[in-house]
Amino acid sequence: MKIVPVILSGGSGTRLWPLSRKQHPKQYLALAGDNTMLQETILRLNGLDNLEDPIIVCNANHRFLVAEQCQQIGIKNPVILLEPIGRNTAPAIAAAALQSLKNSDDSTLLVLSAD
Repeated sequence: MKIVPVILSGGSGTRLWPLSRKQHPKQYLALAGDNTMLQETILRLNGLDNLEDPIIVCNANHRFLVAEQCQQIGIKNPVILLEPIGRNTAPAIAAAALQSLKNSDDSTLLVLSAD
């Protein structure tokens, strides 16, 4: 059984103001160490068997932050799904499930929040 980590990393950057901003929400900040909240979420997957590359769902404006932060921790092939407009958790998970089906019809999604 393959496990596909789905990391929900959307957000508007309004809840942790003044640190968090629209173009740099809290999940992309290093609040408790050297790694950002997104990176810590990904790194917690270390040691799990049968992991596929993660699917990261984020705002279209944050795609370069996500790609850069993945590269910094050695994630070479994340699938980055872009939300043109944030629509909450269920649509993001549905989009990730549809994306996962493109690679395998026998995967289990492990849904995690980056914040």
